[in-house]
Amino acid sequence: MEQSSSSSSSSCSSKKESLDVPLHSFGFQIEELSPQKVTGRLLVTPKCVQPFKVLHGGVSALISEAMASMGAHMASGLQRVAGIHLSINHVKSARLGDLVLAEATPFSIGKTIQVWEVRIWKLADPSNTESSKSLVSSSRVTLMCNLPVPDHAKEATENLRSHAKL
Repeated sequence: MEQSSSSSSSSCSSKKESLDVPLHSFGFQIEELSPQKVTGRLLVTPKCVQPFKVLHGGVSALISEAMASMGAHMASGLQRVAGIHLSINHVKSARLGDLVLAEATPFSIGKTIQVWEVRIWKLADPSNTESSKSLVSSSRVTLMCNLPVPDHAKEATENLRSHAKL
C-alpha cells in the first residue's frame, strides 16, 4: 500500500514538472496553484548556487517570473501572457542547504496588464516549515495579458488547468 502512495506522489510530481521544466530542473516544487496565489519551495543545492555557495540571483528571478506567469495565465482565464518587466531586490542570502519558500500574489489585475508580487523567504529551521522566515528577495513582475494562445502551446494550458485550483 505504501508503494502505491509513493508512486502516486511521484506521478503527481512528474506531472507538475511539465508545468515549468526549467524550475523543476533545479529542484523547485510547485505547491499551490490558483489565480489568487502560486506557492512553492526549493532546497538550495549545488545546482542553484553561485560560486559563493548562495542562491543565485538569476534563480530567484526565474522563480519570480515563472510563478507570476502561471498565476497571471490563470487570472486571465487561461489566455496567453508575456512578461514585459521584472524588478527584483535581493535583500538577504540563502545558503547551500537552506529551504526557501516562494509566494506569488497579484498586485493588480487589469484587462491587458497584470502586476504580480513575488516574495522568497528562507526558513530559520528547514525541518520545521512553521519556523520563522526571513525575506531573501522581493520582486514585481509586469505581464501583458489576454493574448491568444498559439496552437503549439494549448497543451501547456491544459496541463496547468489540471493542476490548478480554478
